[in-house]
Amino acid sequence: MAAPALAKRPCSSPSSSASCREAKRLRPAAAPVAMERHDAAAAAEVSTTTSQSQSQPLLPGLPDHLAQLCLSTLPPSLMHAVCRPWRRLLYAPSFPPFLSLYALLEDAGDGGASFAAYDPIAARWDCLPAPPMPSPPPTLCHPSFLSRRLPLQSVAAAGQLVLVAGSTQSLHPALCRPLVFDPTAAPAPRWQVGPRVPLAPRRWCAAGAARGRVFVAGGVGAGYDLAVARSGATWDPATPSAPWEPLPPLRDGRFSRDAAEAVCSGGKVCMVNLRGSGAKEGAVFDLVAGRWEDMPPGMLAGWKGPAAASPDSGDTIFVVDEERGALNTYDWGSDRWTTVTEAERLKGAAEMAAGGGRVCVVSHGGAKVVVVDVTPKARTRGSTTAPPRMWEVEAPAGRRVVSLHVLPRMTRPE
Repeated sequence: MAAPALAKRPCSSPSSSASCREAKRLRPAAAPVAMERHDAAAAAEVSTTTSQSQSQPLLPGLPDHLAQLCLSTLPPSLMHAVCRPWRRLLYAPSFPPFLSLYALLEDAGDGGASFAAYDPIAARWDCLPAPPMPSPPPTLCHPSFLSRRLPLQSVAAAGQLVLVAGSTQSLHPALCRPLVFDPTAAPAPRWQVGPRVPLAPRRWCAAGAARGRVFVAGGVGAGYDLAVARSGATWDPATPSAPWEPLPPLRDGRFSRDAAEAVCSGGKVCMVNLRGSGAKEGAVFDLVAGRWEDMPPGMLAGWKGPAAASPDSGDTIFVVDEERGALNTYDWGSDRWTTVTEAERLKGAAEMAAGGGRVCVVSHGGAKVVVVDVTPKARTRGSTTAPPRMWEVEAPAGRRVVSLHVLPRMTRPE
């Protein structure tokens, strides 16, 4: 993701146009007949401009399919700044997508949940279509849990956003089937419903992505059931009709006390049973051997906050020590954590995501997302290693970021 300007504006629909908003805001008061004539003239002008821009070649003298190959090598920020046809091409289903930040948002007033994507090139939040929630739907707030939010667990896998677990107002599992959002679908992004979760719907489980597949382990159903708490399964969202594939059972039911991240690195899925910096237990699933293992002691000792792994950074595991505000990386060979950077604004980190050479951390109680550039090139200046560059993205006005993922940008209708 590019380093964006700060955005503090409400979510907007991806298909809405700035010109339409300006026309509504600047239209003068006039007699009805005059307004009708003005609107007709404005509509004709917009139609003519749109028609001309759509017929304009991307690169004069080249067919559009060859021009797309040439333009795909340019930075998205440059394409966005040059002209309207290039800007429109950036969001076409046929064009390689840049990465965006997807967030589950909580309304600061009524606690309602919604989803939005931050476009770093346009520096704005766009609302996602409403998912086909079951009845009763999952909730983020409950009067019995005033000091904490009920989790709505989601995973980024195979370039898609997958909702896997949540709780209803009666504290029952809310999702018996995963809800899958495909941001690059043609002609427009859409939600789909996946196959039924095996054994029983669950909540408070460990969830993550492993080699493009959704990974779920542990959790509780409507009540505590040891068989559910020890069970696990994987599913490929790229083939929605495919069934879930069961995992070997966990040794016990300890992964049913909290919503936890399952992080894939080095062919292994790593997870701890409690969030935060307190005492916890860990487990590792070896994807090649197909068995559960104990977590290395050094990894467990340094897992003191939210965690994420970046597939484009060699599956490096990042953890933010929420008390120190330190961003750390794990090395399998030495079983040690190394500090990348330490900053006041990383203290109290609640959620994080990684991708595209960036680590994105929810801070300030969900009011902001701190983005850290962890690419080796950005951290090296000559022969010295410089502190990584950081910047902030503000949440949409009146909302808080609850969780986030890095995924391809949304397509937009022509």
